[in-house]
Amino acid sequence: MPRNPAVETEELSRLLREVATNLWWVWHPEGWSLFQTLDPAEWRATNHNPIATLARTPRARLDALAHDPIFVKRVYDALAARQAYLEERAWFQRGAAARLRGLRIAYFCSEYALHESMQQYSGGLGVLAGDHLKSASDLGIPLCGVGLLYRHGYYVQQMARDGRTMVLYPTYDFSQWPIEDLGVSFACPVGEHRVKVRVWKMSVGRVPLYLLDTDLKANAPEDRELTEGLYKGEPLLRLRQQVLLGVGGMLALHAVGERPSVVHLNEGHAAFAALQRVADLVRAGAPTRDAIDAVRRTTVFTTHTPVPAGHDRYDPETVAAQLRAVSRMAKISSEELAALGREMPTNEREPFCMTVLALRLSGRSNGVSKLHGEVSRQMWTGMYGGDAARVPIGSITNGVHPGTWIDPEAERFWRAEIGLRLDKQAPTMPAWSRATRTDHSRFWQMRQQFRRRLIHFIRDRLALQAKRRGEGQGAVAGAYSALKDDALTICFARRFATYKRAPLIFHDPERLARILCNAKRPVQLVFAGKAHPRDAGGQAYAQRIHAAARDPRFGGHVAFIEEYDMHVGRMLTSGCDVWLNTPLRPYEASGTSGMKPPMHGGVNVSILDGWWPEACEHGTNGWAITAAHQHNDQDAQDDADAQALYHLLERDVVPAFYQHDADGLPRRWIEIALASAATVPPVFSTHRMVAQYARQMYVPAYRDRGG
Repeated sequence: MPRNPAVETEELSRLLREVATNLWWVWHPEGWSLFQTLDPAEWRATNHNPIATLARTPRARLDALAHDPIFVKRVYDALAARQAYLEERAWFQRGAAARLRGLRIAYFCSEYALHESMQQYSGGLGVLAGDHLKSASDLGIPLCGVGLLYRHGYYVQQMARDGRTMVLYPTYDFSQWPIEDLGVSFACPVGEHRVKVRVWKMSVGRVPLYLLDTDLKANAPEDRELTEGLYKGEPLLRLRQQVLLGVGGMLALHAVGERPSVVHLNEGHAAFAALQRVADLVRAGAPTRDAIDAVRRTTVFTTHTPVPAGHDRYDPETVAAQLRAVSRMAKISSEELAALGREMPTNEREPFCMTVLALRLSGRSNGVSKLHGEVSRQMWTGMYGGDAARVPIGSITNGVHPGTWIDPEAERFWRAEIGLRLDKQAPTMPAWSRATRTDHSRFWQMRQQFRRRLIHFIRDRLALQAKRRGEGQGAVAGAYSALKDDALTICFARRFATYKRAPLIFHDPERLARILCNAKRPVQLVFAGKAHPRDAGGQAYAQRIHAAARDPRFGGHVAFIEEYDMHVGRMLTSGCDVWLNTPLRPYEASGTSGMKPPMHGGVNVSILDGWWPEACEHGTNGWAITAAHQHNDQDAQDDADAQALYHLLERDVVPAFYQHDADGLPRRWIEIALASAATVPPVFSTHRMVAQYARQMYVPAYRDRGG
């Protein structure tokens, strides 16, 4: 850094753009806070986009900051911190990497949630994938990512006055993103077309993420559509996108000089990557059977879907037509290809399943929680002689990336209280176990601060929604006084897939109203989430919650935030007292949103599904919603689970929050919250998860590559 840290305005702009080029800034406050300082209003208006914020900052403001030695020093310090991070010998380099110099993992996924300003994700799969890349970077796992670059992303949700979902598709300007056009293009065979593909790169710390783009003038309109949007199209478009992701993804890696030794298919969308790998080996001279064996030994597959209907299935003839060039190169006939994608290979009436193909061409497969592993083994017994014990699907439970999801204020609090050091990256974080020793008064002060911040955030969002719908000054004024900043606040935010049962808590409105509107012990509910544009059932759920937020029986104790993105997720998971999860068991493969509140002193109230059975310690660190009986009929199960939830709130949750001692502290509540902080974050992190993938999947697959 220069001795006199003052620079020309153009140089300051260059340095700031340099900070933005690597997504390291996403999970390092010394990076993103620079752009917040530039212009706080533009930072909010751009949804925290550093490059767009820099472009919109007035010249006079940049001139002033260029001569502000404190700010200039912050810029140099951020660049120095990033360089130190990139050059550090990380956990993996300090261990096994010395003996595995050829290990390179290619991680394929159809969506990545890296930051709210780049909405290339629809929900949990994308969040998990983004967090996977970040932890791989932190731990030094030699990994690169592969995906598609969507011009419209997923969609932006707005609600009409009657609660109907209005779907908006923005068109993103990639010049405003921290993304590099590598100047590399290639032709990918998709059906009868050779589609021109451009390759872009995002740098996620140490990890490169390669993204494929077909929105090029040289392509036919139907081929440009392949990267128009995420999960938008009819089955044929979806199939062709999956050909692009898998086949095109492998071709892209070759085009940029990547030579992966292990491939990780994150969900069945990317299964065609394994088929392209077979074709590459056959073209190099290997017999097809040997090529399939070699690919199987070095391919890892993670399944995320616990219900048969959730797995992509296609007409085998259509699949053969879209993969004709690849199959021909691999010397695999249409009949052999169809057999690879069928549970019963000889059943000609059975459709082609992407998950089946991934299982057949992967040597190691896993579900994303212990329960999901059990469910998956039962689901695929037909492929393995009817015996679940023979189904080769294990489990690696999901986690969340600590640096992305912990609020900087919470990190500072835990650093002072228990010596937490998130900058010391390792698979385990033993400091969390000391959380139960935290001073109760200081902890409760932090909780109050986060809840107050959340309530102010919700009020701002509700006011903006009222203004956009033209609801008048009365509605806007009401929004600014909505909710209380000292009431028990329960949040529910996730995709509005119907199995997640977002409206379950409204099952008995009269009983719920008594819980919410208790004058001495008020409770308030905050919802956020959106359904797929074609999911009428999920959109109906959103409409029901929108109506509940206006229902006079609930006395203004219910709020619904329209758009749901990573920023909204961070605000709710840091500010809530309770994170509510009510899926229909066992349809929640894992879930990760509930892993985030404990880092901020929040607790979970959840059905025993997904990850929660592994974390719930019989009421000491949260609560399980357990109905007295399990029913085959969903209506009966909904009723039983709703009644169990009401009973839990009335008997345990609400009293624990409002029973204060002589010092004005809810001691029992604090003890449960601190037990949650001590038990959830150290285990349910992507640092632990990615290290587990490295030890149990990546390294063994690499060692098996020779046969």
